[in-house]
Parts: sequence; C-alpha cells; structure tokens
Amino acid sequence: MLFVKAMQENCLYQYENCPEYARILDEKGFHPKDLQTSQDLERLPFIPTLYFKRHAIFSMPGERLLIKATSSGTSGKMSRMGFNAASLYRGFRMVCRVGKYHKLFSLRPSHYLIFGYEPHSSNKIVFSKTAYGFTYFAPALSRSYALKYTRDGYQVDLEGLKEKLIKYSKGKAPVRTIGFPAYTYFLLKQMKEEGIKVSLPKGSVLTLGGGWKQFYAEEVSKKAFYDLVKEILGIDQEHIFEFFGAVEHPILYTDCRCHHFHVPVYSRVIIRDVDNLQPVEAGKPGLVNLLTPMVDSVPILSIMTDDLGILHKESCGCGVTSPWLEILGRVGIKDIITCAAGAEAVLKE
Repeated sequence: MLFVKAMQENCLYQYENCPEYARILDEKGFHPKDLQTSQDLERLPFIPTLYFKRHAIFSMPGERLLIKATSSGTSGKMSRMGFNAASLYRGFRMVCRVGKYHKLFSLRPSHYLIFGYEPHSSNKIVFSKTAYGFTYFAPALSRSYALKYTRDGYQVDLEGLKEKLIKYSKGKAPVRTIGFPAYTYFLLKQMKEEGIKVSLPKGSVLTLGGGWKQFYAEEVSKKAFYDLVKEILGIDQEHIFEFFGAVEHPILYTDCRCHHFHVPVYSRVIIRDVDNLQPVEAGKPGLVNLLTPMVDSVPILSIMTDDLGILHKESCGCGVTSPWLEILGRVGIKDIITCAAGAEAVLKE
C-alpha cells in the first residue's frame, strides 16, 4: 500500500503542476484520488515513450532541473527529460542500495572500458551519463570508450578497446566494462576470430546495459554470450551483470545471479496485451508498462515502452521473491529511435 500511496501523491502533484498531464487524465476520466489499491494502478492512464519523443512536458520550471537528458542518439526523435534535486537524490539512494546489494562497489582502483559514447558537451544522451556514473562504483584508473568524439563526430574504436584489454590483462588492476551488449559481443567475436584470448585480473567485472536495440538480428542467447566472455576474457558468469532501464523510467533493474531482472521496490511492471492493451496474467507475453513514483519533474508515473516482455512470478533460484521481468525484444515501430540508434549508424559506417 505504501507504493500505491506514493503513486497517488505523485499523480496528484503531476495533475496540479502539469496541464498536459492533467488533460490526459481528464480525457480518460481518471483522477489521482482514484488510486486507492494496487488494482487501480492498472487503470492509471499510461503514456507511450513515443509521446515523450514528440512532446516535451514538465511539471516544474526549467531552472529547477539540475540534469537534462535525452533518450536517442545523433539522429531521430528524442525523449527530453529533466530531473530536479529531490528526484536525483532518490535516484542516488536507489543506486547506492542496489549497488551494495549486488556487491558492485569496490575500493580497488580499476580500468574502465565503456562500450558507448565518450562524454562531450554536445551529447545529452542519458546512457552516456549513466555509463560515466558507473565508473564511480570503484576508483577509476582510466576510462576508454568504444565511441570516441572527434572533429567529425563520433567514431567507433573497437580496435582501441581490444588493445586496452590486451594491455590491462598483463597488469594487476581489475578491469570493468559497461555498455551495449552488441558492441561488447562484436569485439569478443572479433578477438575470437583473430585467435586472441586474455585472462583479466582477479576482481574484473563485465556489465551490460542498453539492450541489443537495432542489432536484435545479431543477438545471441545469454549462455552463448557468457560462454564467449569466459573463453575470451576469462570472466565467469557470476561476475557478469546486466542492467535494464530507460530515460523515461530511470529505475535501475539489475539481474540476479540467475540473470533475471527482478522488479525492485521502486517500481511495478504491468504486461499488456498487444491488441487491446489490457493487462495479461503472469507468464504471458505483451507490451511492458513500467510504473514508478520516483520522479517529480516529469509525469512518468506510468509509461508504455516499445519492449515486449513477460512477467514471471514463479520462484527464482537466487532466493529473491519479487516477480522478474523477461525482455523478449522490441515491437516493430519504425518511428521509435532508441538510445543506440546513433551508435548503430557510426558502427555500420
């Protein structure tokens, strides 16, 4: 009931401070006070992520937004988000708790290989910010990027990361990676084809985030991916972590030791039928509807993603009792440009 109460309070705040959101609720005949039970969460009008790619709506003045971020790359429509101090503080506490639970924090200085964008003032993509933030889980000895900023824009440099892997494997400091799984896989596959195998120092961690996006055709099973990581880098799967989230839903989902995305206390997940958008029972596939009361600055209490998924409620071998979300892929909506779109264009060039 605490979650429902928090949702009601946030919904009322958004209703009173964001005219666009109030109009959406009014048109659907829904009032924040209608949120009384967990079943009422299913009735709360959701907003598709595509809406935020076409409209910038906020619930407070721009000067109160300490961080502004977008969802897409160098081309296409972008979701424009902004976060105030209170929302950022809640997010910070969430990251600390999740990181501590999964034992991601370390005092040992590490080398970071980031399979994503190098930070630049012109880059507002949220993934570049979160990837950089990840480098504070352990003191950073160095940061190397797969997509480096040049005078001609971003250029892919997987060859540079390969050289770094070989170099750091001969040292004692751990190596930590973060980034799109597709780019990580492409580099490991290339190294295998070239007959290159390394053994990264003890304490090294491989983390993944952002999904396969437009590279879904090249996606391999988790087992095949983890086997390749073990073969090329010498990292066991208990040291592989994957994150799931979205700029429109800034909640950190981190997979457990069974590699399941358990729904954290900060959010709820509803799976909806692709035809009538009605909730489906656990174990059935559908569109992923994500809910959270964590953010004040933007009305993102309930957003409809373009992800297809399944919510599982059966027991998990890791011991965590909350339901877990399985992401199946993305729906084929050509108008939706994701955060990896710009990176995909660079890589294909």
